[in-house]
Amino acid sequence: MLIISAQGSAQSENVETVKWMSFEQALEKSKTKKKKIFIDVYTDWCGWCKVMDKNTFNESHVSKLLNEDYYPVKLDAEQRGDITFNNQIFKFIPSGDRGVHQLAATLLNNQLSYPTVVFLDEQFRMIQPLPGYRKADEFYKIAQFIGKDYYKTIKWEEWVNSYKSPF
Repeated sequence: MLIISAQGSAQSENVETVKWMSFEQALEKSKTKKKKIFIDVYTDWCGWCKVMDKNTFNESHVSKLLNEDYYPVKLDAEQRGDITFNNQIFKFIPSGDRGVHQLAATLLNNQLSYPTVVFLDEQFRMIQPLPGYRKADEFYKIAQFIGKDYYKTIKWEEWVNSYKSPF
């Protein structure tokens, strides 16, 4: 966001954006500091993925939470480059006009729906895949429940009753 000052010059407002990284970068960072990994599985042609980028991930509370509690990853479900994970090489599998990357299919349990976000714990174990578009306030609640480890000690329904929204 830009603010025009009285002198007419543009100043950048201090708005935090998500510091997206590749899957490989997140794995590398995890070697020195353990954090959960958040993966946005998207495609270039997915309209709801673009809306989620604009309206959900760009919201300041959401971006701050993702940067603090996770290594946030963007994973194009149709990317063609190989990804090595857990001593396995995941490849792009062509199909018709498009295709799918094996890692995306694995993370989504072969339920190829976009957008889908995936939460992995510090040992890269699946916590939860979450398909579909989410507005910022709904997404924040879920990401906080997982990111702050509430999911380990309290049921979702109980936690929601005590949740205080920043929105």
